[in-house]
Amino acid sequence: MTVITGRIWKFGHGIDTDIIIPARYLILPLEEMKHKAMEPLDPEFAAKVNPGDVIVAGRNFGCGSSREQAPAVLRDLGIKAIVAASFARIFFRNAVNLGLPVVECEAVYDQVREGDVVEIQPDSGRIRIPAKAEEYSGSRLPDFLLKIINDGGLIPHLILENRKG
Repeated sequence: MTVITGRIWKFGHGIDTDIIIPARYLILPLEEMKHKAMEPLDPEFAAKVNPGDVIVAGRNFGCGSSREQAPAVLRDLGIKAIVAASFARIFFRNAVNLGLPVVECEAVYDQVREGDVVEIQPDSGRIRIPAKAEEYSGSRLPDFLLKIINDGGLIPHLILENRKG
């Protein structure tokens, strides 16, 4: 997997799925729903995100319900990766299943500000803050999860694997 470089959006601890995408919007098609992402914290977030941006968050990112729409709206807005001190397990797996790289690294959270640029290598867990010339070691995703992410998510991965025979 290549290096993911992006501008940081920073969120706190305990960001639950109802903050990521409030339940009242779950009836919308994903294309409309994504414009409501993070609305309780920043109603303009979806309009300000640029493709390739990255989220850095605190502990227990994605806690709450098991809604797959939470990582889906972030991915569809163009978020290329999420680094958090820790993830709720179901959010973590939903993100991988949708092809969205997730890396756990507690040390990064206190060292960055919103707008900083970060470089992430999901295959090694290496996270670098170029402006500070600092580097951190995050969790390394296992090869089978990296393959799912590289293939674009679980469904595309299964299709590709099935075609191989």
